[in-house]
Amino acid sequence: MENHRYGDVLGNEHAPFEARFAAACATATDYHDVGSPSLPNYIAATSGDVQGIHDDAGPAAHPLTVDNLFRQVRASGRDARSYEEAMPKPCALEPSGRYAVKHNPAAYYTGGDDRAACARDDLPLGTVESGPFADALRDGTLPAFAFITPDLCNDTHDCPVSAGDAFVEQWVSLIVSSPVYRAGRTAVFVVWDEDTPMPNLFVAPSVRPGTRVTGPTDHYGLLRTTEELLGIPGFLGAAAQATSLRADLHL
Repeated sequence: MENHRYGDVLGNEHAPFEARFAAACATATDYHDVGSPSLPNYIAATSGDVQGIHDDAGPAAHPLTVDNLFRQVRASGRDARSYEEAMPKPCALEPSGRYAVKHNPAAYYTGGDDRAACARDDLPLGTVESGPFADALRDGTLPAFAFITPDLCNDTHDCPVSAGDAFVEQWVSLIVSSPVYRAGRTAVFVVWDEDTPMPNLFVAPSVRPGTRVTGPTDHYGLLRTTEELLGIPGFLGAAAQATSLRADLHL
């Protein structure tokens, strides 16, 4: 999600679903970005560093050979997939309509098997009725790690907070009603890229309702938490020094 401060969303009358889920599950009230504009935050959240990026230029301007979360998951023998709303084809490297490649970090990684994996695993989102993510959720073939990006309207970059609330309601409701989630094997993190402090939601069967994490955290803390939950040995970049959220969230 995009470009809102905590109070712009959680507590906003036009975001009732997100407010309900914050109360029913967990949120961190002092979540910080780590760069500006959007792209550095997406790269940091998946590689542990902004990698010298301070703009929103496309993959041709920023080909990254560094290790990253997607590659870590594949190296463990499991799947990592991205699901990008409005993307016209798998691993699209240019913006198109409401698809913003700057919000698709997997498209920037080119080292190792990253480019081949992008062509295979970086997919259009589809709808809640039909598409790569919804189909995988229903038939029990979700990847170990899934990265979902709304389009430029539903991420609230170009549209009101209410549009993002409706998007989150659609997809989070689909996930939490699924057999995979009810089996206790799935956690859902809904995060914004900037501005500080940013809204966020942490949803999992083990989360205690109404949990509030009041200490400072950021995209590196989220990355470390994700790596720990996936059982990945070793942490990327600044995630090695970041504080995990697992204990506070009861994950």
